[in-house]
Amino acid sequence: MASSPLLLSLASSRNPNSEFTVRRRRHGALATTASSSSSDDHFSKLVTFLGKGGSGKTTSAIFAAQHYAMEGLNTCLVIHSQDPSAEYLLNCKIGPSPVICNNNLSAVRLETTKMLLEPLHLLKKADAELNITQGVLEGVVGEELGVLPGMDSVFTLLALERLVGFLGNVGRRNPRKDKYDIVIYDGISTEETLRIIGVTSRARLYLKYLRSIAERTDIGRLAGPSLLRLVDEAMGLTSRGSNLNGKMSSEIWDILERALERGSSAFGEPRKFGCYLVVDPNNPASVSSALRYWGCAIQAGAQVSGAFGTASAHSQVESVEIVKKNLSPLPFALCPHLPMGGSLPDWNAIISSNLSAGARDLLSAPASSSSSNIMEPVKFDSSKKSVTLLMPGFDKSEIKLYQYRGGSELLVEAGDQRRVIHLPPEIQGKVGGAKFADRKLVIAMR
Repeated sequence: MASSPLLLSLASSRNPNSEFTVRRRRHGALATTASSSSSDDHFSKLVTFLGKGGSGKTTSAIFAAQHYAMEGLNTCLVIHSQDPSAEYLLNCKIGPSPVICNNNLSAVRLETTKMLLEPLHLLKKADAELNITQGVLEGVVGEELGVLPGMDSVFTLLALERLVGFLGNVGRRNPRKDKYDIVIYDGISTEETLRIIGVTSRARLYLKYLRSIAERTDIGRLAGPSLLRLVDEAMGLTSRGSNLNGKMSSEIWDILERALERGSSAFGEPRKFGCYLVVDPNNPASVSSALRYWGCAIQAGAQVSGAFGTASAHSQVESVEIVKKNLSPLPFALCPHLPMGGSLPDWNAIISSNLSAGARDLLSAPASSSSSNIMEPVKFDSSKKSVTLLMPGFDKSEIKLYQYRGGSELLVEAGDQRRVIHLPPEIQGKVGGAKFADRKLVIAMR
């Protein structure tokens, strides 16, 4: 039975004009974190930036892309907006297909109207073999379809999956065409990026309920096998063809569940996913937003690796120190401010400058080093039978606790995000009380 909220005490063409020097890798850990390899265990690291609009997310993303490329890592910058700033800063025309901007650096602009065509093509191809819709699907003209609310996040996740393979390349008939060491995503907005970070863990719950409907209801048992056949044929989940029986239907559900589990865990691994805050040190609202997004990222299932401040001629030492203190214990570094207009940026000079040294070190820091300096999002204390949650950016009145299915888990709601905390057996039970201090929520179990 569900309980009421426990408020408790919480009332592809090369740009001929771009020639860059490839520097020798200074950090061995970076080279091994995302190394170029033809073996099956190769994975790409996904990097993204969160911050208030105008704080410098796009500039930071391009700086990181140039840095990784000059370190010798095959890098892809993924832009998901119509803002031409990236094209100006890279001196490179960016389109819906990856284009080579300079040595080791490619860029691509995601356009949802084009991204929805390929999944539709795969479904049409599968339906032509299975004849499930009896030709109805073939009559759908993809070029006529517009973008509906919510489509951006779904199709962006599919596009990123093809680049990074977080789901384990589940669809064998849609393999990754390009293998990059680093994929940097500059999203439409921070809120949209947070949705993408949390979508795999949220989708697992929806999949669980859909499977229950498909296996326990008459309409599910009637329509489920046909839909699974279509999904299997389009994505190539199994190797047994389309003659699915109950056992094979169960196999496909299990494959989808494991894929989502892999994707969910990848966002919590610093060696596979780098998430950085971006702030304007001279703007208090930007700093407050960064703190909030830090908490939202934790709620979405990610671990923030550090924070960048945009350095400009107006930056003051006092402001920078205040930002460092507010964002502690996150590692913090300044990233050069790149004004729009005038001459094109000299990336060799920018990346190698002393002002960029801290930002380079932060981007290249080994995953084990960055995670060891940051408090764990969840900490269990069996001796005190308590759970400590890191909740930066939230006020105590914004946090709600729920318990379902007895005392084996805890649902935390904050920042328009919900996350489930699975409790270890030694501290399972009902919530006895909670207190909020120093960005941490300490929950006592009984």
